[in-house]
Amino acid sequence: MTPWTPPLISWTSKGLYCADGDFYIDPQRAVSTAILTHAHSDHARKGSRRYFCAETSVGLVKSRLGQAIEIKGVPYRERIYFGHFGSAGEVAVSFHPAGHILGSAQIRIQRGSEVWVVSGDYKRERDPSCEPFEPVRCDTFVTEATFGTPKYSWKKDLEHGGAIHAWWRENAKRHRNSVLFGYSLGKAQRILAELAPYAERPVLIHESIEEPSRCYREQGYALAPTRQLASFAAAEKMHGELVLAPPSILKTEWFDRLGEFQTAFASGWMHGSSYIRQNAYDHGFVMSDHADWGDLNRTIDETGASRVFVLHRDGALIRHLRQRGLDAHPAAALVPEAYHRIEPVNLSLF
Repeated sequence: MTPWTPPLISWTSKGLYCADGDFYIDPQRAVSTAILTHAHSDHARKGSRRYFCAETSVGLVKSRLGQAIEIKGVPYRERIYFGHFGSAGEVAVSFHPAGHILGSAQIRIQRGSEVWVVSGDYKRERDPSCEPFEPVRCDTFVTEATFGTPKYSWKKDLEHGGAIHAWWRENAKRHRNSVLFGYSLGKAQRILAELAPYAERPVLIHESIEEPSRCYREQGYALAPTRQLASFAAAEKMHGELVLAPPSILKTEWFDRLGEFQTAFASGWMHGSSYIRQNAYDHGFVMSDHADWGDLNRTIDETGASRVFVLHRDGALIRHLRQRGLDAHPAAALVPEAYHRIEPVNLSLF
C-alpha cells in the first residue's frame, strides 16, 4: 500500500501554503513569507514580513504595499530555494510569465521529482503591456478559472487599439466625450499600450491610473500619452476627449463636467450583450486579462499535468476535465483531511 503524504501545496485559512518550504502563495492574511503571483490587491496584501515576486513586479508591489517592505524580485525562470537546504525536503521555486499584467507569474514548486505549478491569474492573448504567457510542464496544476464555462470563448485576433480609437474618433465627430472604464492596474495600462500607435492627443486618466502607469513606463513599455483628469480647471471644457477611469467612479460628481458623452467598459465580461444592458454602458470591448474557456483547456493540456485543482467557478471546468479522463478537483480538496481521500497517482514525471 502506497503511504499517504500530504499535498505539496495545501489550502489553509491564510491561503495556499507549502509546509516544506514554509511559504504562502498570495496569502489572504499577514504571514512570514509571501510569494506573490502579481500586484493586484486580491493577491498582494499588506502585513507580511517578507515578499518574493517576479523581478518586473517589484515596482508595482511597492507602490501598492509600501516602499519600505522587505521584498526580493526574482528573474523569470531563476530558481530560489526554501526549506531544509541540501536535504530531501528542499523546495525549489521559480517564477514564469503568466501574461496577466506586468510582472505576473505562475509559481513552479519542485520537491524532489514532484512538480506543482500555481497559475495565478493568466491569459494567452497578445498584450503589448506585459510578458507573454509561458506554458510550464508539471505533475499537478492549480489553475484559476475566472471564465471557466464554455460560453466564455472569444476571438483572439481583435485589434483593440484600433477599435477603441475608432470609437473615440466617432464620438468626437459627434461632439461627445468618450469615457472608457478599465481597472486601474493592468487593464488601464493595456488599453494605453494598445492605443500608443493611434492616440493623437493625451488620454485623460483618473488619478488611480497614474502611479501604475509610471511603473510600466519605467519597465520600458510604450503607453499612449496621458494627462490627469484632475488637471482640468473647473471652467475648462472637454471636447472629444477620451477619459480612462476605473468603474468605481461611474457615478461621481465630475461626470457633470463631461457634457454629452458615451461610456464603454473593456473586460471579458463584455462577451455577450446582457452585461452591457444590465450595467448601462453604451458600448463594450471584449478585452480580458484572463484565459477564456478554450485557453484554460489548452493550457491544462500543455502543462501535461496528471492532476488539476481549480480555483473559482470550478464546477463546469472540473466536470469537463473529468469527462476527458483527467484527475480534476476543486481547490477545497487541498485541505489535508480531504486530500488524503483522493486516489494516489504517479507524481514523478520529472
